Amino acid sequence: MSQMPNLLPHESGDLFLAYTGMETDLLFTQGAELPGFASYPLLETAEGRELLRRSYQQVIDLGQEAGLGVILESTTWLANRDRAAAIGYEPDALAKANRTAMAFMDELRASAVHPVLLSGNVGPRQDAYAPREQMTVAEATAYHTEQIAVLAETEADLVTGYTLSYPNEAAGIALASKKAGLSVVIAFTVETDGRLPVGVSLETAIREVDEACDYYPAYFMVNCAHPEHLIGAIDAPLCRERLRGVVANASRCSHAELDEADTLDSGDPKEFGQQLADIERRFSQINVVGGCCGTDMRHMKEMIAAITVGPWV
Repeated sequence: MSQMPNLLPHESGDLFLAYTGMETDLLFTQGAELPGFASYPLLETAEGRELLRRSYQQVIDLGQEAGLGVILESTTWLANRDRAAAIGYEPDALAKANRTAMAFMDELRASAVHPVLLSGNVGPRQDAYAPREQMTVAEATAYHTEQIAVLAETEADLVTGYTLSYPNEAAGIALASKKAGLSVVIAFTVETDGRLPVGVSLETAIREVDEACDYYPAYFMVNCAHPEHLIGAIDAPLCRERLRGVVANASRCSHAELDEADTLDSGDPKEFGQQLADIERRFSQINVVGGCCGTDMRHMKEMIAAITVGPWV
């Protein structure tokens, strides 16, 4: 586990930056090859490691210069058995990739002054936007235990289940993390109507996960949706109690439109920053903010400028 006595956001109350837009940035603006949209294969080459190092270092530097905490997300969002098998990874190679991803981030945070937490990023078994079938909680627990057990052997401070589209899979990730002794955060994605891809409200999804795993998640987040699609979803009593993070898309497009896009819609970075700042001010419990698909460091800098009085103002 981490050697740094860092507190998680819900424990410290401090503001943290999170960035999950690395894949779209690498693919569309830096020309990286991401088989099956997976970024962990980049760790196998010197060129790939340099691309990842620069991306991570930019986020660390933003946090350090603004005096904010940072949550680094590992390249393991798609490093689960089914998604990895589709691009040729056998279980042993996959376990090694998960370990390598965490060790890579751990080396980068060594010189940080302000808190840098390492999150083992766990993604959905199937398409995040349109799962073909839904697992039971027991099936999801068994499935995700394989990856999470490996992450528990690393320097991970927490596990974050990102871009989750239905409650049962989220609860399974939470229970697998509990079994491994790791803190866990659950991040759901929503459509343009503010509801999960399977049609339930964000508040309902949070309630179902909490009831299924005895309130084990440290907190909940929402990601991979434009700020305008989130307001109605997060303005509910349970969300105000349990939701602490928003990591948003730059684009107003629906998930279906994003899936079909062959160019990157980066939206308006300044508007994005102001919208995230408005959410952070309006919902006082939220203290993890950042960018997802289509965002880059321009969006992150504008967000920091709008939230704090710092070097980007």
